[in-house]
Amino acid sequence: MWTNRTPILMLLSSVATAALMSQASALEAQAFVDRVATVWKTQGYDLQFGPATLDGDTITVDGVTVTIIDPVEGATDPMVLDTEITFSGVSEGADGSYTAETITIPDIDSDFSADPVGHITLSDIRLNGFYLPGGDTISAIVSMQWLESASTGPLSITRDGEEVIAVESMETVTTFNPSQNSAELVGLDSSFDINGITVDLSTVSEEDPEAGAIIDALGLTSIAGDISSDMTWSMADGQATINQFLFDFADIGALDLRADVTGLTPAVLDQIMAMQTDMAADGEMTDEKAQAQMMSGMAIMQGVSIVGASVRYDDASLAGKLLDFFAAQSGADRASFVAGLKSTLPMMVGQSGIPALKDIVVPPVEAFLDNPESLEIRIAPPSPTSVLVVMAAAANPAGLIKALGLVIQANTPAQ
Repeated sequence: MWTNRTPILMLLSSVATAALMSQASALEAQAFVDRVATVWKTQGYDLQFGPATLDGDTITVDGVTVTIIDPVEGATDPMVLDTEITFSGVSEGADGSYTAETITIPDIDSDFSADPVGHITLSDIRLNGFYLPGGDTISAIVSMQWLESASTGPLSITRDGEEVIAVESMETVTTFNPSQNSAELVGLDSSFDINGITVDLSTVSEEDPEAGAIIDALGLTSIAGDISSDMTWSMADGQATINQFLFDFADIGALDLRADVTGLTPAVLDQIMAMQTDMAADGEMTDEKAQAQMMSGMAIMQGVSIVGASVRYDDASLAGKLLDFFAAQSGADRASFVAGLKSTLPMMVGQSGIPALKDIVVPPVEAFLDNPESLEIRIAPPSPTSVLVVMAAAANPAGLIKALGLVIQANTPAQ
């Protein structure tokens, strides 16, 4: 008798086990997306996910609605992403954190406006090394560790069937030292690249005839280039260095921004985040609140110092085209137009009321007008200079120029 019952009991046991496992999987998947929503809400994003399912260590979510919460402007209109989002290689830590090896999103191929008809396509969307912290407090240092890398394939945006913006690929990579989510994290290196950008400006005249006429005259109806950046950050002394932030467009020019500061430690970033949270909770801004926040900001930034910074422009014909264009507008040839600019330049600089600025600005700008190759503005203090010292020196512009070691150079080799 018991022998006959055994297969039936085993079958019932298997069914019950399968049902319990299915329930556990659903709860685990839901717990994961709930945690994603909770964590990202602290960053100003309200995420409403569709149903989530679990298959092994892969969680699939059926769409998400995104609302951005700005502390000043309030909430934006919800943006509905009606597409499947797949988190692969998901695991949960003992502290309630989660990691996912990859996040993939199907290719986007969708209209986004009706008049004119706007259409976007974006392929090969992939995010790697996703980290979701546990606990109730999201520190600044944790908020910089969401992803190890992200990349996409080609992007295309069309207007009434004509392509106006195209990008070959986009990628951002962060390397953590020694590793992502390490208790001994001491620094990180980060870079991003937007490659193969092309922009068609030939239709600008339809919306703004005056601007369109200038674009046509300068031969800028189609532009192409790349944007790239890389930076490093050391946790111990808070040294953050932007080694390069480069906009490089063919037959136009290259604009490169660099900066180096110290004292921008995780503790300082936490204080800045806390101040922003307080600002959002304070409601309407009053003069008293603005004054208090300014004092708080100054206290937070007292340990942050400027090591150096620069902005450099290398011309690839844009400056010459602009000089030719404005010369033609004034009814003069280029040489006469440049001579006129150079004659008025000392007077324009003199109107600033800072005599020391004349010797710094006039010679390099005149050299650039004569031969537009490069123009660089650089600050290089004799030693790292506190942000508070710079703010105090602003009351004495001549002293500020000396404190910052302001230098302007024209037509010099890039360093």
